[in-house]
Amino acid sequence: MTDSMVVFKGNKIRRVLHKNEWWFVVEDIVLALIDSSDVKQYVQRMKQRDPELAKGWVQIVHTLEVSTGGGKQKMNCANTEGVFRIIQSIPSPKAEPFKRWLAKVGYERVQEIENPELGTKRTRALFKAKGYSDEWIEKRMRGIAIREELTDEWKSRDVKQPKEYEILTAEIAKAAFGITPSLHKNLKGLKRENLRDHMTDLELIFTMLGEASTTEIARVDDAQGFIENKHAAVKGGSVAGKARKDLERKTGKKVVSSENYLSEPENRKRLGRK
Repeated sequence: MTDSMVVFKGNKIRRVLHKNEWWFVVEDIVLALIDSSDVKQYVQRMKQRDPELAKGWVQIVHTLEVSTGGGKQKMNCANTEGVFRIIQSIPSPKAEPFKRWLAKVGYERVQEIENPELGTKRTRALFKAKGYSDEWIEKRMRGIAIREELTDEWKSRDVKQPKEYEILTAEIAKAAFGITPSLHKNLKGLKRENLRDHMTDLELIFTMLGEASTTEIARVDDAQGFIENKHAAVKGGSVAGKARKDLERKTGKKVVSSENYLSEPENRKRLGRK
């Protein structure tokens, strides 16, 4: 699953990618269309008014894990088709523009599946809009591609649980940087933000080296299952770790940095090495 958030007329709508389509948080949808803040009571009344909707509710609405302020949380979600059905039971002047908006954001995923380059372009545009340098964006995008190749390799080698991915990723990072991702985030003063979106050029480069090395080592060793791939992750991260230490000896500077995109403007420039 991949989490994201979109905005409709100032209202934040959380969504999660499930089985290659967007599923939207029902609570957020309802809040965007009604004046009341008591969503649960409104939904109950809505189902009472619409017996057919109530009857098919369990088919329309699924409980999925969604990113929230407090971390992952199970929430009621519906796909584009399900949301259209729910909207039918909400008398609101916002309904029609919301339908048009929903059709657009829902169809974006269909377009990206058919043409992955569109998703890449949208990601680039998002980073650009936030003020990242072109050089940094190139490295970040390359890092995303290397990461996807690694996770695909793990899937083919019987590593499938999200927790296992998290542990393997942490093993690579520890071997590459000498600290865990959580400590790395703390050093940068980050909380829920994506660590990689706040890495310097060199941090991105060594992250790529560690993950690309892990992919190659897993193939050469024919690592199968979580334990064998954990050994490959440590080996791959160590390749980056050795290169990092060598660079630090020769430059006298630490690669791991407190700099991040949330820092002062002058630090943002250094982040992209402009």
